Amino acid sequence: MLCSYSPKLFFFLLLHLFLANAEPIPSLPNLRKLSFHEGYTQIFGDNNLMLHHEGKKVHISLDERTGSGFRSQESYLHGFFSASIKLPSDYTAGVVVAFYMSNGDVYEKTHDELDFEFLGNVRGKDWRIQTNVYGNGSTSVGREERYGLWFDPTEDFHQYSILWTYNNIIFYVDDIPIREVERVPSSGGYFPSKPMSLYATIWDGSQWATSGGRYKVNYKYAPYIAEFTDLVLHTCPNHQALPCGSVSLLSPEQRLSMESFRKRYMTYGYCYDRIRYPVPLAECHVGPERELYLMSGESRAYERRRHMKRRAWRGTADPGF
Repeated sequence: MLCSYSPKLFFFLLLHLFLANAEPIPSLPNLRKLSFHEGYTQIFGDNNLMLHHEGKKVHISLDERTGSGFRSQESYLHGFFSASIKLPSDYTAGVVVAFYMSNGDVYEKTHDELDFEFLGNVRGKDWRIQTNVYGNGSTSVGREERYGLWFDPTEDFHQYSILWTYNNIIFYVDDIPIREVERVPSSGGYFPSKPMSLYATIWDGSQWATSGGRYKVNYKYAPYIAEFTDLVLHTCPNHQALPCGSVSLLSPEQRLSMESFRKRYMTYGYCYDRIRYPVPLAECHVGPERELYLMSGESRAYERRRHMKRRAWRGTADPGF
């Protein structure tokens, strides 16, 4: 019997192999999941923060009154920080869920920051994920990257992690490394170097979050609830990598997984944005892969998929990834 070739099926088979062979994050000593009261405190949102399962699960919500959020009780200089997150579903345009590290409350003009930002979308369109890195108050220079995901983050919990050491920062999604930032001489002062606290918030980003502010939060769909569990705060002394004393943070297999993810799922990279940065920033090492991106830094493959969805959804809202 003859079988027709399906590129889509072939891709998903490759993706299955890619994820199946991805190495998990190296085991960490004393990696314990904390309850809310063991490591966190509410920062705003009164009753919009709710605890469940003896504080092991946290719901933060956005409604027409307020968003909500929490932060770690302590600040940390390097470590591994993680949470399993389930995002709101249905119409979420303008909604921003953030899982990030910052010391802006202590260093107002020279703060450091490591961001996971989840950007909502119109009904039927996917959430987008954005990472960013700031150091020493370098907020005037954006180092954003944006990605699609291979799953629906509203259907179940998925793990999002930040590994921050003296020399490296690695962002993970479900044990897959998706971005690495290395401390190099050209980093200057933008590599975070001061203790930071961990934050989780949900808020109204209508002015910019979805299609540059074209689509706003619609509170008839509120409350928007983001769920957090498996909360991890793990630090290592003496600026050591994790696990403590490790020589290499990413194995060859993990690095291959990261490269595969970025090739398929990165939708925007600041290093390829020739409109914002006609001369790439010092840490950007741009090679032939630059041709895969438009002048705006958007992935050409992403733009093709976007235009295909526009045709499929003609007459409806502008689609996301």
